[in-house]
Amino acid sequence: MTSTVDRVAIITGGSGGMGRVSAERLAEDGLAVVVHYAGNKERAEGIVAGIVSAGGRAVAVGGDIADDQDMAAVFDAAEREFGGVDVLVHTAGIMPLSPIAQLDLEVFDRVQRTNVRGTFVVDQLAAQRMRGGGAIINFSTSVTRLQIPGYGAYAASKGAVEAITLILARELRGRDITVNAVSPGPTATPLFFEGKSQEQIDGIAGLTPMERLGTPEDMAEVVSFLAGPARWVNGQTLHVNGGGA
Repeated sequence: MTSTVDRVAIITGGSGGMGRVSAERLAEDGLAVVVHYAGNKERAEGIVAGIVSAGGRAVAVGGDIADDQDMAAVFDAAEREFGGVDVLVHTAGIMPLSPIAQLDLEVFDRVQRTNVRGTFVVDQLAAQRMRGGGAIINFSTSVTRLQIPGYGAYAASKGAVEAITLILARELRGRDITVNAVSPGPTATPLFFEGKSQEQIDGIAGLTPMERLGTPEDMAEVVSFLAGPARWVNGQTLHVNGGGA
């Protein structure tokens, strides 16, 4: 198993549901964590305070996920505060839903900027600056395989995330850096619940053999695995969905 001594993780979207739990889990595993946030500084700082009070090491850093200078500053902070970067957990993303025929193209562009360009920016920085023995963990979605109406722009962006992930894994040959994508099924986060009725939520939860939604903690288990012991898992998209896709 890879040692966690002096290992450092950047978690993008760290103030969100998936990011928060991943940051807390990696801190429990012994990593220092940089909690990135886009707009909710107070929430990110609260997460950092909780990690520190539990004996962990953490800082919060803000920035536009699709701005290369903002995100370079996040990597700078990781190097300045903790000495380097060993793990990138890229959870930041947006999910406006609309049928393709009715989708405002400005919304489409915003989804691609955040989800595709944002992934490209942070993955590029990680490829340039991450230490050997590192792990890049992007987030996709099981919707790429389910073809659910209304998810056209989001699924398109996450298909691009998977392509970036699998190609980067092969480009980093010889660097001892793994690159994988976690592809969650429906997961109980604020992003998932937004705009859905209780009837819709219950119906979606019932689609899996486990008859429930996934939880951020379910995803954090996989993040912990990929960030630490999973050195022979590389260039993969892991579908973490309870058998629902």
